Amino acid sequence: MSDLGDGTRCVHAGLPEPAPGDPFLPGPVLAAPYHLDPWKGPAGSPNGYGRPDNPTRRLLEAAVGELEGGDCRVFASGQAAITGMLLTLLRPGDTVVLPTDGYFPVRAFATDVLEAIGVRVLFVPTVGPYPSLEGVRLVLVETPANPGLDVVDVAALAERAHAAGALLAVDNTTATPLGQRPLDLGADLVVASGTKALTGHSDLLLGYVASRSAELVEAVTVWRTTTGSVPGAFDAWLAHRSLGTLDLRLARQSANAAAVVDLLAGRSDVAGLRWPGRPEDPAYAVASAQMRRMPGVLSFDLGDADRANRFIEAARLVVAATSFGGLHTTADRRAQWGDDTAPGFVRLSCGVEDSADLVADIAAALDAAAPA
Repeated sequence: MSDLGDGTRCVHAGLPEPAPGDPFLPGPVLAAPYHLDPWKGPAGSPNGYGRPDNPTRRLLEAAVGELEGGDCRVFASGQAAITGMLLTLLRPGDTVVLPTDGYFPVRAFATDVLEAIGVRVLFVPTVGPYPSLEGVRLVLVETPANPGLDVVDVAALAERAHAAGALLAVDNTTATPLGQRPLDLGADLVVASGTKALTGHSDLLLGYVASRSAELVEAVTVWRTTTGSVPGAFDAWLAHRSLGTLDLRLARQSANAAAVVDLLAGRSDVAGLRWPGRPEDPAYAVASAQMRRMPGVLSFDLGDADRANRFIEAARLVVAATSFGGLHTTADRRAQWGDDTAPGFVRLSCGVEDSADLVADIAAALDAAAPA
């Protein structure tokens, strides 16, 4: 289906061949054990026990794999996918490069767990400068970075990593596979949280790892089976159901982000505006060449925590929440979670509300929260 448009691919991704009397997307298979052939045992069917495999999960993996352009394995959450990938690939004595400005729990996991088992961890900003990668086992980048929205040239970094014998993994959470396809750009693995824009309804937790390397996929699969870090069948079904509207949701979210950015760029009481789709943004040159569409996420600084909180409280359409990519516009003051951002830094995730309504509401809320 690579010759079809994004909307068509999303609607049809991972669906079984149509058969009279069958639904478009079969309902979730809610089974832990399955009936076994008493003679063949587990060799008689891929379904023997729900932890190693599940038919609903296989359909979702086929769908996400089609969109990412690789073989996919889904996990119980984005954090489970990232930690599973890291623990699969890294051994004591290995070196991993992680972003200083990426998802905070990944950095915490690296210092609390990876360093404790003898993995050398180097932290580098998403846009570098990168040290020599000689002797590095894995480079993990998040692009656009969350929450600062910096963007790195994936193809150039992949070439440099491979020349040094390192693997490159890209966290594609913010962009989604419709925004960019890191495997096409030379990455060895893609990892992402499906909790956010991929599924977009704020009603499930999900993560995934994808790769074109059968060896890497098999290693990740073994780790997932052994640890049991799998999503439930109903969550997998909900995620697959949600993929059908991904193209539509992202289009509205991106349009809303562009409209909000235009508003904020004209206000003297807003600082530090970041969105990779804005020509004035430091990430624009790389993002516009590398990404197929811009995310619905932007960030800005209102100066202090009090003003940021008053802005969110004054808004009618913007709600306080720590995730992003959903149908509803949300704002998150990241410093309250211990993230190393300024007290007034706000990550805004645009939902699918009408653009005019959203812009008017944000303008009114900023006016109501004007600095003294």
